[in-house]
Amino acid sequence: MQTSRSLFQTAIKLQGRPASTGISKTRPFLNVWTNQQPTENKTPIFQAQQRRNMASATTFFDFKPKDKKGQPYPLSQYRNKVVLVVNTASKCGFTPQFTGLEKLNKSLSAKYPNDFAILGFPCNQFSNQDPGSNDDIQSFCQVNYGVSFPVLGKTDVNGDKAEEVWEWMKNEKAGLLGLKRVKWNFEKFLIGRDGKVKGRWASTTTPESLEKVIVEEIEKTKPAGGKSGL
Repeated sequence: MQTSRSLFQTAIKLQGRPASTGISKTRPFLNVWTNQQPTENKTPIFQAQQRRNMASATTFFDFKPKDKKGQPYPLSQYRNKVVLVVNTASKCGFTPQFTGLEKLNKSLSAKYPNDFAILGFPCNQFSNQDPGSNDDIQSFCQVNYGVSFPVLGKTDVNGDKAEEVWEWMKNEKAGLLGLKRVKWNFEKFLIGRDGKVKGRWASTTTPESLEKVIVEEIEKTKPAGGKSGL
């Protein structure tokens, strides 16, 4: 527990500027939610539509978040694949995890070319650590980390304007102590071939450490009578 807290404090300090008003200077890990950006759409109509969409969705593949161009991105294209979903940021102490994510993506995509994918969802809700435009974010990921997996449009993961697929994932799998809210950048959700959430990990969990559990999920659900990845 002490190690996780120290890692989170280090990550927050590395952002390169003081935390905004409302964040404790001595125990920032306990206050990470207070610095989230205000939402733009809190109307009853928007919230009612979101509830209807959530109610009709039964799997991860039912959602259509926005891509880097602001267009609907049907997650149905990943049906029958195992998917690792991560909320990313460009100016976070955990940003170097892009290296591990790309390494994991290349390794498992080579072994299981039709069975695995990683999806990044940039988010600026935690201490303004992804302030750039979608184009800026795409360039940053490719130039600095050679990211080859899809990085979608910037989105909210908590609050009234949270992307529906994130609300659904949080409801499907709570975090530590039963908390549903995403605590910080680089939380990770694992989606099975059936579109259900199989696991959820905190920011301190490295991508490399998840390879074994991902492979197990791929192998145990590979098509009957055939080899996974073919």
